[in-house]
Amino acid sequence: MLISFGYDITLYLPAETAIIFTLNVHPSRKNDLVEDEQFKIEPNIPVQGYFDSFGNHCNRIRCPAGSLRLSSSGLIRDKGEWDPYVPNASQIDVLDLPPELLPFLLSSRYCEVDSELGAFAWANFSTINPGWARVQAICNFVHHHLIFDYQRARANRTALEAFHERVGVCRDFTHLAIALCRCLNIPARYVTGYLGDIGIPPEPFPMDFCAWMEVYLDGRWHTFDPRNNRRRMGRIVVAYGRDASDVALTTIFGNHYLDKFKVFTIEADSAVLADNQKVNSDKDKESLANADLALQSL
Repeated sequence: MLISFGYDITLYLPAETAIIFTLNVHPSRKNDLVEDEQFKIEPNIPVQGYFDSFGNHCNRIRCPAGSLRLSSSGLIRDKGEWDPYVPNASQIDVLDLPPELLPFLLSSRYCEVDSELGAFAWANFSTINPGWARVQAICNFVHHHLIFDYQRARANRTALEAFHERVGVCRDFTHLAIALCRCLNIPARYVTGYLGDIGIPPEPFPMDFCAWMEVYLDGRWHTFDPRNNRRRMGRIVVAYGRDASDVALTTIFGNHYLDKFKVFTIEADSAVLADNQKVNSDKDKESLANADLALQSL
């Protein structure tokens, strides 16, 4: 299966500003690209690329005051398979984990392991078989505990706050599930990327970048999605991190205003392309209103 994907983002900057953006497909999927991503930046300014400590492809730019447009498109080959289901995957003891996984057991900016979530996790999930069943039970809880509501989204909501407020968007579902996994000594990491309505009826929400998580069981990372809580296909990873603070699409070191935000992820079939282009066009206005969640200002 081929998937067409990309974005078109326009910002207004009142003054010269430094920006870091993490918008490239993750290096682990580079060999699946049918053609290189067609990145464009307006105005035409130098871009310095580098890889962060998580192996994500990042870029740094210094932008003059005024309008900045970042856009890209690409075509990627995908297996067209549902997320793997491995119910016998077992949990690994902390002492047997590779050292590089230990940070994914600890508290991070949006995932408070050292909080009341720990007591809740042990009280509610410790009797479930460790491994896949326990993680799925956590996802089931988060999926039903939180209400998905774009209108009540907040960029600085933590896992503990989501737990109490019982509302959020995909990043909040993911943060809470990650925190509960870590409380039970299960390494969990945050994933951001593209996830289109492939293999399912179109969702009544604007197209956006998506968040889900991976947990380390039986010697490898496994995909779990507490927001959708069902197997999906066509995920395109952009970045991995401890939580959303590590994988912000853009980190802007100054004031900014978002003028345009469009994301598309569609199966590359002419009939599907035509149908989805209309759906995405109808979604653009609402998408712009919610896109600030993926932008981090410092």
